[in-house]
Amino acid sequence: MTGHKTVRGRDGDGARQLDEAAGERIRRAIDAVWRLERPKIIGGLTRLVRDLAVAEDLAHDALVAALQQWPVDGIPLNPGAWLMAAAKHRAIDVLRRREVVSRKHEALARDPGAAADDTAALEAAIDDDIGDDLLRLMFVACHPVLPTEGRVALTLRLVAGLTTDEIARAFVVAEPTIAQRIVRAKRTLTKARVPFEVPRGSERLARLASVLDVLYLVFNEGYSATAGGDWVRPALCDEALRLGRVLATLAPEDAEVHGLVALMELQSSRLRARIGPNGEAVRLLDQDRTRWDQLLIARGLTALSKAHALAGDTMGSYTLEAAIAACHARARLAEDTDWHRIATLYAALANLTPSPVVRLNHAVAVGMAEGPATGLALVDALLDEGVLRSYHYAPSVRGDLLEKLGRYAEARSEFERAAGLAKNVREQELLIARAWACGERRT
Repeated sequence: MTGHKTVRGRDGDGARQLDEAAGERIRRAIDAVWRLERPKIIGGLTRLVRDLAVAEDLAHDALVAALQQWPVDGIPLNPGAWLMAAAKHRAIDVLRRREVVSRKHEALARDPGAAADDTAALEAAIDDDIGDDLLRLMFVACHPVLPTEGRVALTLRLVAGLTTDEIARAFVVAEPTIAQRIVRAKRTLTKARVPFEVPRGSERLARLASVLDVLYLVFNEGYSATAGGDWVRPALCDEALRLGRVLATLAPEDAEVHGLVALMELQSSRLRARIGPNGEAVRLLDQDRTRWDQLLIARGLTALSKAHALAGDTMGSYTLEAAIAACHARARLAEDTDWHRIATLYAALANLTPSPVVRLNHAVAVGMAEGPATGLALVDALLDEGVLRSYHYAPSVRGDLLEKLGRYAEARSEFERAAGLAKNVREQELLIARAWACGERRT
């Protein structure tokens, strides 16, 4: 009997373990589906109820329903449609309780069939044009009425589906700070009565530029993290690229949309090669180019061709940056890089967007194309203006040019100053190592 009881005990434990494993699989499935479907659901709900906060609450109610029902009934054949239907029914209930609907109750009482017709109309409305809902949601989250940090946080939360904790960790910011930014952004949108629509004409161009700016900022933070212990954060790059691809399908005639997608595809192709075996930063010229993702390069070049075809002779800033990235992507070896072409593209970019950072990158390209002395003269002229003195990349570039000229003591000093200004741990390590190498060469 004792043995029999022991076997039964094992069976019971095994059953519990199987149940727990099955429950965990379902929870993971719900999480995966939720991340994918959440923006579509919130977009559809916002169009229907015209209130972003209410739409989020309704979408969350649908998630709670899935967490309660799916472990019991199993995962539906079409989980996204199940979530949308659950959210839709809750939205219809909300609309029925609203004052506008309540004024129709008398008419509905006289015509019982009208209620069914009303429900059918509401269901059709929420299912209509989901693609446009995502585009509207992007335009709302990136509205110029919001500060830049608010746009970034809201876009990652609403459109990309990242949690507040994930956004905070990605930008090395306290989670309460990100939460406050999101709350403030929603309040600002409500107060400004921002309509849930895709703007037209000149307003659309301005708003689209804001959307692209946000995606660009998110991608850049993933590609070269401002602070913290990670040199790159691929998840941010992936989210920005995913949203860019969605935007390209929703706004297929805009050259700069394709230009930004091309830029992100091409830059993403180098992500694996930017990190060494121990997580250390690897400079572009030192990267193992066999690790570059050729599929992403092909996708990037295709997107760049679309951007060129749409832009003609008037390339925008993202298309120009993508063309620069393409020069690197086409070079099988670092010494094959067409630096003269890159310098020309940076000159065009500087004319279009006269930013000190663009001019600094132009100086780097000139230094590679015409020699370090010419590049150094451009950098020194730029630094004399005093606009880049706190930007760590400026002394880093100057140190690199001085090192090539054999002026190792000066180069070491510049690398040390750059390391002191940098906030990313991996970048600091790289700069300190370069300073040490210059000291050794001088000795």
